[in-house]
Parts: sequence; C-alpha cells; structure tokens
Amino acid sequence: MIGKTGRVTGKIAPGMVGEVMLAVRGGSEAFHAYAADDGVTFAVGSRILVVEYFPPRTVLVIRL
Repeated sequence: MIGKTGRVTGKIAPGMVGEVMLAVRGGSEAFHAYAADDGVTFAVGSRILVVEYFPPRTVLVIRL
C-alpha cells in the first residue's frame, strides 16, 4: 500500500478519521485515512500519497 496514490472521499482533519479511495486488485477500495502531519486538513477530492499502512484498512497520507 505504501507509495500508492488516491483521492480523498471523506474529509481528513486533525482529530478525525477521513476516507480515501485507492486502486487495489484491479478496482478501487475505501480506506480509513489520517494525515501524516498533525494539523493538516485534506478536502474531498484532494490527491494523496500513502506513506504508512496499518492493516487491514488504515493509512497515513500526505498531499501529492
């Protein structure tokens, strides 16, 4: 999962979990997402890069 890019589908903000869609196994799947940097907010539609993966469905992301 690390290194994959995707789009935010549920706002990511400090203290709250967001959602991103990532290409997996020939389709797209939703993952819970947190910002890798504290205090950063990602609006719906933002492009992101996965920098950490916590199985089964949580990722840390940065802006792409």
